[in-house]
Amino acid sequence: MCNSAYWRRTSGAATGRSRAHRAVAVTATGSRHRLLIITNLAPALLLAAWTEAARGQIATRLAPYRDSIPSTLVTFEMIPIPGGTVTLDSPAGPRAVAVAPFWIGKTEVTWDEYDVWVYRLDVAAAAAAPGGGDSADATARPSRPYGAPDRGFGHHGYPALAMTYTAAQGYCAWLSARTGRHYGLPTDAQWTRALAAGLGGDTSLSAERRDALAWYAGNAANQAHAVATKHADALGVHDLLGNVAEWVTVPDGPPVVRGGSWVDPAARVGPHARAAQTPAWNETDPQFPKSRWWLADAPFVGFRIVLLTP
Repeated sequence: MCNSAYWRRTSGAATGRSRAHRAVAVTATGSRHRLLIITNLAPALLLAAWTEAARGQIATRLAPYRDSIPSTLVTFEMIPIPGGTVTLDSPAGPRAVAVAPFWIGKTEVTWDEYDVWVYRLDVAAAAAAPGGGDSADATARPSRPYGAPDRGFGHHGYPALAMTYTAAQGYCAWLSARTGRHYGLPTDAQWTRALAAGLGGDTSLSAERRDALAWYAGNAANQAHAVATKHADALGVHDLLGNVAEWVTVPDGPPVVRGGSWVDPAARVGPHARAAQTPAWNETDPQFPKSRWWLADAPFVGFRIVLLTP
């Protein structure tokens, strides 16, 4: 009997220990499951938080802003362009191109801006400042043009004109170095997207609408005009059409100018207007070889900038 009682006591104790072990095992398993769920959930929650924060930052950044050229009082404004898809002509036929959001100059680059680069006004200002000295600036800059570069049309507030594609690229490289922001020429797709967004998706141009937005042969009185003297488009951008035709980069071909200019008739000022440089644009340049900076016979060519990376 004693043995039986002992067996019952030890058996009961063992059973209790077994139940306790199972309870601990169940508790541990549940804890591991909860830990696993929490561990797997944490990255998802963090990713969602980061995504939302990124969206907020993008929304904040996608706003107009004003930049300036250091050592000068010259400023310029940039306008955000929403992303979208555009259709471009190509040798293989029309092709769709996706364009990410970007910023574009509110106006064409003016002489106020371009003169700083051409005539090294930033270097002179820095040298004249207290503690200033010789600048280490090694950026290649244009030779001085023959005669008045503005052709007598006007200077302050007027679009810089008659520069080569190489010169426009050089200005963008210099501006990027001076401001710390990566500026460049728009691609063909970016320029097309900016125009389409500004026209509100309706790229047809009535005579009244063209007159309101653009300087062209029918209303320009045979000259370029001060920027932003025509109405802005829906996004606040001026003169994408007319005034001066604007250099753009074509990834798979030579650069072209877009939009038409003050010398063009109405039929050649619009969303599909484009022209490649020809020898006639620099025919009367007396230099040999021809200038790599100036187009002696193309006072209808200019450019505007885009922000390539924030």
